[in-house]
Amino acid sequence: MWVASVHELRRLLLCGGLIALSCVLPVTAHAIDVHPSAAQIQTALEQGKEAAQKRSPPDTFYVRFGAIDELHPSGFLITKLGGLSVMATHMARRGIQPSETDVTQVLEGQTMLVSTVIFGNVPSFAVDSYMVFDQGGKTIKPLTIRFDGFANRSAAWPESPRFKAKVIASFNYADFDPNAKTTITVFPANGGESSFSVDFSTIH
Repeated sequence: MWVASVHELRRLLLCGGLIALSCVLPVTAHAIDVHPSAAQIQTALEQGKEAAQKRSPPDTFYVRFGAIDELHPSGFLITKLGGLSVMATHMARRGIQPSETDVTQVLEGQTMLVSTVIFGNVPSFAVDSYMVFDQGGKTIKPLTIRFDGFANRSAAWPESPRFKAKVIASFNYADFDPNAKTTITVFPANGGESSFSVDFSTIH
């Protein structure tokens, strides 16, 4: 399916350029599409272009989870289709459109980025933090992980929680189920944890 999708995308790009959205059958993407179809790819690119025209921010295409306020843990993840829309938005703002190489680079990505914001009371609280997925009792470890070595002041400063920090991990698509109910948990080194329940099957 992946090979077919790439060949179909190449055919669309070479045969008269990218087709208009009106020519694409409505596509509803459910779950995290590891191998999206040519129609889904086209729709994602057009959505990015439309976002740029409406001056909507690229992060509109992030899949967000957790709290919506500024004092509780939250995060987002970026799927392949979301990544295409983000890229298309940035490029459309510069008056250009993604090339076949640009699109292929996103589609051939082997990992999914997950970014979280957690809270603590000392500037270094996020150092050596870790993140995992839990899917039905199976623990999935990240391929890479990064964290803020020195946290920023939170909106509550000087009250608790005084600091906020980012913990960002990438997970190999081959390691997790893109259709499963998932608990994303961040473990700061000094104790405590922040957990988020995300049903991957409902992601659009």
